Amino acid sequence: MRSRTPGGGLARTVTRALTTALATGALLVGALPGTATALAPAAVTDAPVALTGPQLAASWTGPLSTRGRYIVDAQGNRFKLKASNWAGAQGTYEGSGSESDVANHQADQMSNNIPLGLDRVPMAEILADFHALGINSIRLPYSDAMIDDETLVPNYAVAANPQLADKTPLEVFDAVVEALTADGFAVILNNHTTTYRFCCSLDGNERWNTSQTTQEWIDNWLFLVNRYKSNKRVVGADLRNEVRRDWNDDPNWGWGNDHDLYEAFQQAGNAILEADPDMLIIMEGINWQGIPQGMFPHGRPTLTPVRNLSNTLIHSGKLVYSAHFYGFTGPHHTGSSGGWQNGETNDPRYRDLSPEDLIKVVDDQALFVTEEGQHFTAPVWISEFGTGGRGQTDQKEKDWFARFTDILVENDTDFAQWPLVGWTTNGKINDNWALISYDDDGTRQSVLDPGDWRTTAWNKLVNATGKTGKVAKADHWNMLNLDYGDQMLSLYLGRKTEWSHGNRKGVCPDGQRVVGLARSNNRGLCTDAGRPARAEGDAITVPDERYVKNGDWASGYNKLECPKDTFAVGYSVNGNSMVALLCAPSARSLSMTNRLLWFDKGDNRPASGGSTASDWAPGAYKGQCRDDEYLAGVAFTWRWQHGGAPDALLCRPLN
Repeated sequence: MRSRTPGGGLARTVTRALTTALATGALLVGALPGTATALAPAAVTDAPVALTGPQLAASWTGPLSTRGRYIVDAQGNRFKLKASNWAGAQGTYEGSGSESDVANHQADQMSNNIPLGLDRVPMAEILADFHALGINSIRLPYSDAMIDDETLVPNYAVAANPQLADKTPLEVFDAVVEALTADGFAVILNNHTTTYRFCCSLDGNERWNTSQTTQEWIDNWLFLVNRYKSNKRVVGADLRNEVRRDWNDDPNWGWGNDHDLYEAFQQAGNAILEADPDMLIIMEGINWQGIPQGMFPHGRPTLTPVRNLSNTLIHSGKLVYSAHFYGFTGPHHTGSSGGWQNGETNDPRYRDLSPEDLIKVVDDQALFVTEEGQHFTAPVWISEFGTGGRGQTDQKEKDWFARFTDILVENDTDFAQWPLVGWTTNGKINDNWALISYDDDGTRQSVLDPGDWRTTAWNKLVNATGKTGKVAKADHWNMLNLDYGDQMLSLYLGRKTEWSHGNRKGVCPDGQRVVGLARSNNRGLCTDAGRPARAEGDAITVPDERYVKNGDWASGYNKLECPKDTFAVGYSVNGNSMVALLCAPSARSLSMTNRLLWFDKGDNRPASGGSTASDWAPGAYKGQCRDDEYLAGVAFTWRWQHGGAPDALLCRPLN
């Protein structure tokens, strides 16, 4: 969520600087689908083709899933998320002064904790204006506070929609979801805040578990997912908005503690998919780390940690990454102004970068995820970006918006502008970033109406050509990460099955097999390339050499070998040492031809094929079978200070 740029202040403490500096919008990238329609496409500079609700509904079928870098509908057709954020249910109170005073709310707009505009315009008219913009999906922010809020929304807050009178914020949210999906829009639920406090400073909303426990956060997600489970146009769970530093500590990616966003996303995403396997799981990177002062390390990691530690879900075709980009922030800039005492770091903002540098930074922070065939490959959805329209005087902001939308067009990137709906007061727009603003008499000012300089860039973005139609099924390469605990990702075998007691265990998602291991950090690589069919029956735990019957293929080494016609789908470790393999039965006979792959002195990975251009275990030697092979065994030793870490893989052809 974009926030106001802080003004000057006199406090000189680091904590004060942190407070003001974090009052900023973050970058978030993720990819979602767009729709094809039977209507003739608009030219780049024309107004978007405005579909009716029935036309939009007929153009795609839920649920959505992913194939490589693209999101597809239930028919396998590309569905590019062309979206905007209908804000309000996350709260607009800025945290000081009377909450009942509209002046203390973001842009002097008091949402009453429901989507903005329902006091001014009937729902059907609002949705018609959405259709005119050419969007096909809505990111719908909410606060965890909404779920248990029994307060009735004031009638004046829904004056133009009297059917919503005497409802709680959640009941109004229900009605909005139903209206949007009935009119053909895809809805992505976004956990924006924990409290109704407007994001994004030191406001109690810094992390998913700042003002609540991780389990409470997951339980709230499961409540909403189950509430809308039957509605297949509620397509995605955008897990958390703009995770950032609190007073004392940073969020991290993969440290295994209670500030570990990677692990929190693993837990929540897989819990949601167990409840509803049809949902897209959308993960935004880290918005900010470090004390925002030049003397301290600081920056906006966004999706960069995903290069070496990507998420693996129990259903591989459901992961979408996302990021946020705003011109007034930067890779190392908080977005604040007014000097160091306000948290301004004096690093370049995105709008300060040259065209070439902006392209590189956006790729490095987000769009690299769309590279095909890597362990991190997924759609990327830029779920927030934007700038002011009418009244904008900053030429750098205008230039940035034009260049940034060009990047989205060039990369065929899924997007969601921030925000969609705002207020107009006596003809003056309160928040000129909104695409549509309504006065209290219902008068509309839209980005498509005369006088908004963003119109050309918006039309170009919405009308851009890109991938359409059928998308070929894609192979997956997914990480197993046993750095700090189990990663049991098979529903068939059971996510809590104790098959190697007292050891850390990893099991590939159903349909995948282990194809690679790292030598000293317990990470593994799974794939479904070649897709050997799994037979019914229990998997077999192999803790010793009892199945080594096809010759001594690693003389002098300890060996774990899967039984005939089985392939490795999991492994366990203790410290850095191998303990056991988990082997699943194959539905057909498998070759017994051995190829021994040593990696005790360096990486030994295929020259081509899956996930060979990315590092899934930095600092560790990696062994990886070819895409047309299965892993049948592992050799290791306790001699020569090898410590039982894997030294060689036994690879066999699938055919």
